[in-house]
This record gives sequence, C-alpha cells and structure tokens, in this order.
Amino acid sequence: MIKLFFATDIHGSDICWSKFLNAGKFYEADVMILGGDMTGKAVVPFIHQGGNKYRITLLEQVFDVSTDEEIQDMVKRVRSRGYYPYMTDPDEIGELTKDPGRVHQVFLQEVLKVVQQWMDLADKKLDGTGMKVYCCPGNDDMDEVDAIVRASQCVVHAEGQVIPLDDQHEMIASGWSNRTPWDTHREEDEDQLKVRYETMISKLKDPRSAVFNIHVPPYKSGLDEAPELDKDLRPLLAGQALKPVGSTALRKVIEQHKPLLGLHGHIHEGRGATRIGKTLCINPGSMYEQGTLLGALVKLGMNKIENYVLTTG
Repeated sequence: MIKLFFATDIHGSDICWSKFLNAGKFYEADVMILGGDMTGKAVVPFIHQGGNKYRITLLEQVFDVSTDEEIQDMVKRVRSRGYYPYMTDPDEIGELTKDPGRVHQVFLQEVLKVVQQWMDLADKKLDGTGMKVYCCPGNDDMDEVDAIVRASQCVVHAEGQVIPLDDQHEMIASGWSNRTPWDTHREEDEDQLKVRYETMISKLKDPRSAVFNIHVPPYKSGLDEAPELDKDLRPLLAGQALKPVGSTALRKVIEQHKPLLGLHGHIHEGRGATRIGKTLCINPGSMYEQGTLLGALVKLGMNKIENYVLTTG
C-alpha cells in the first residue's frame, strides 16, 4: 500500500510551493507529485520614484510604498500570487516598452531565479527525510526550467520516465499538452501526444497497475471543461459557455490500457474526480492566486484504489 499526494498548476506562488513541500509530512504521504505549470505568468515592475519610493501596479491597483517594510510586504504580496517583482526605473521601463525581446529576457531571468530558489528550498527541507518530489514542467513552463530541476537533489524531473513507486506500481509522467490558443512552450498535435504516451506505456511492466501523471486531462472527462473563447480569445457568455479541451489521444490510451489512476491538471476550474472505465482520473484544480493549495491524496492498494480525497490547504 502506498499513499500519494498530488498538486498541480501552482504557477509561481511561493505560498503554494511552501505548502506543497510541507504536505508530505502533514498528510503522511509516501510520494509527492507536482504536476505541470510550476512557473508564473508575469513580471510586476517596482518603478523607482526617487528616494526610497516605488510605484507598483498590481491587478489594476496602484500602490506607492516608501519604507523597507512596505516594500518587502509588497514583494511578498506579489510573489504569493505567482508574479515576479522587478526593481526598475522610468528610464528602463521606457526602453523595455520599445524592446519586446528584452522584456522576454527579464521575464526569463526572474522565472529562473525563483525556480532555483524553490529547488534550494526543497533540497533544504527534504534533506535526510528520504522523501522525493516528482515534478513534470507543464506547457506554460519554459524549456530552461528543466536543467535547474534536474540539478536538484530531492526533486526528480519525471518527464518521459517510468518511475517505480513501489513493488506493485509504476508511474509515467508528461507535462506536454494538446494545442492551446496561446501557443505555449510544450504543446503538440494529438498524434504526437499519442506517440509520446505509447513510448512510455510500452516500458511499463503492467499498465493496469500504473499511474498516468499527465498534465492535460482526457477529453470529455468532465475534468477538462474550460470557458469557450471567441476569435479574440475572450470568454463567451461571460465565461458561462464551457467546452471540453482535453486530449483525445490521452482518452484513447486510457481506454485501451486501463491504468489504475490518472493524475491531471491544466484546467484550473476542472477540479473533480471521474472514472473512465476502471481508471480513476483526478484533477485537483488550482487556486494559486489565492495562495490556496488544492491537492489529491490517494491511497493505492494491490491493483485497486483504497481511497482518495481532494484536499484544500
């Protein structure tokens, strides 16, 4: 019997990463699994106004801070939402406005700095515990993230691997998704995804006792419903019109190989659990912007799911 804790789509939130690292001990889990999309989406400029004053715009609100304590509180507030504070001045902002390539470099620099901090924290917290974190960067995560994760002592980069969880259960893992409207870093056509999945599955001893840790949910599973968008990528009917956006290739391999468990993410509002045949599929969802860690605790027995619970913390 083995107990897994799974969370996903924490998108750069320091609070959620810290909670995740503590969750293994809290839930008495044997294995920790972090799904895709670990990095954040935006840089928030802290624009120097002279003296010790900075102006910050966060979620369309303007904040003026002028003491070290106010600055640090604002940095913490920005980081807790998964954004990246960047100390700058009006002259640099003017230059960045004219140079999108440099904007990307600033964003990449800040993302990688935080990923390194996260790996350092994991290695410090988990050192000597025997606990490993299995991590799969997702479609929103830049390629440059991989090398930093691979250098960690306690975080295992699981993409494309077959991971033995115990004597009875193995796990395959991938952070790649089917095509999205945003042309993200790790997405491909369904026929390519099928090859990716089948390559891993072919190395499993017994797919029916395996865990499929795949970032994108299976198509029409109920875990993959997202707001339908118009041609300008705006939600239709104020976000009330939903459509399935999961992977058809993943659905087919689940139906064919009948794994014990599917762990998914990608669609933040897709929180829930369902069965495709005998396979239990779970998407714990994501509320990273609120600093809330959503997860799933699953106990695996011999060729069956003993029990599971969706967690909030």
